[in-house]
Amino acid sequence: MALETPLRVRPIVTYPESDGEPMAETDIHRKQMTYLIQALEVFFHGSPEIYVAGNLFLYWEEGDPTKVVAPDVFVVKGVPKRDRRTYKLWEEGKPPILVFEITSARTRFEDIGPKKGLYEALGAQEYFLFDPLEEYLRPPLVGYRLREAQYTRVEPEVTPDGAWRLRSEVLNLDLKVEGERLWLVEPTTGRKLPEYAEAVAAHHEAEARAGQETQARQQIEARVAQVEAELERLKGELRRIERK
Repeated sequence: MALETPLRVRPIVTYPESDGEPMAETDIHRKQMTYLIQALEVFFHGSPEIYVAGNLFLYWEEGDPTKVVAPDVFVVKGVPKRDRRTYKLWEEGKPPILVFEITSARTRFEDIGPKKGLYEALGAQEYFLFDPLEEYLRPPLVGYRLREAQYTRVEPEVTPDGAWRLRSEVLNLDLKVEGERLWLVEPTTGRKLPEYAEAVAAHHEAEARAGQETQARQQIEARVAQVEAELERLKGELRRIERK
């Protein structure tokens, strides 16, 4: 009886989806993260290959689940827009082009140390740190841009209204600090990208307005048709009178 060839079984590697830690330091940090994620999702809604995520495990080395980071907010270009449980770099093939960390005194050493080095090594073109409570960053917003495979620090400028502002070249948006909030702003119009609820409300309002305009146009068209029909009737009456 011939011996069976032993099966070659690959070891199963588990990539956790959560570490059980809270999403953010405080409500202020959580709301800021939520705004950035949702505002960017709305902004890139029509771009099928731009993926926006946050507080999601990003694994960068296959077979080693310890090689993981969870950026507060990140944007990837060139991958399908779909829901993911984790982001595995070797499967997706594209690193983030931009990362935000909503930083604090507790996370500062990681945010300006290992995370900064990792995002630089992965090739994230821009890395922004925002300290909403100004626990250690002065000013509270700082950016890094990738130049020749190394990060160069970018300092924010002060706007005429006294706010801090940085330009994201990747997003073509301004980052503007007002109090404890960081807003995404369209440079040409100065319009802040709306929060999700505000964007939905504006969409519904636009739909309602479009519906009202359509109804008004239909009423006008119907009235014009009535007037034209009445004119034709009067012309016919006039022709009959002239023939008599």
